[in-house]
Amino acid sequence: MRISKIFIVMFLVLTSFMFAQQVQTGTYRFDRNLSDYTLDKNDGDRVVQLEVTFHKPFEVKPEVLVSVNFLDCDKTTNLRYEVKTISVSRDGFLVQVKTWSDTRIFAIGGGWMAVSGK
Repeated sequence: MRISKIFIVMFLVLTSFMFAQQVQTGTYRFDRNLSDYTLDKNDGDRVVQLEVTFHKPFEVKPEVLVSVNFLDCDKTTNLRYEVKTISVSRDGFLVQVKTWSDTRIFAIGGGWMAVSGK
């Protein structure tokens, strides 16, 4: 009897935590098929951005995490790049990829997850 009460309390706490959060996920990809793609050209700083719009706006500004799951690059040069989110709002954000020096990235992609406490 006591174990079942503990289980019920744990279940209620966990489910209330899950329903109190909003979570959305998705993917992104940059490659040479994009008209403004520059990560495979020249030397120096090069930046590309992609706007992501949430399926349903969040009630408050979420935390957004990005990961790199795919990278096709020139293996004869140094690999220098940065992936980050900018301009995060309740409606969406920008994924920004920057590379510099002689790095050549032919394609890069991954996933994102947005989480809000409300």
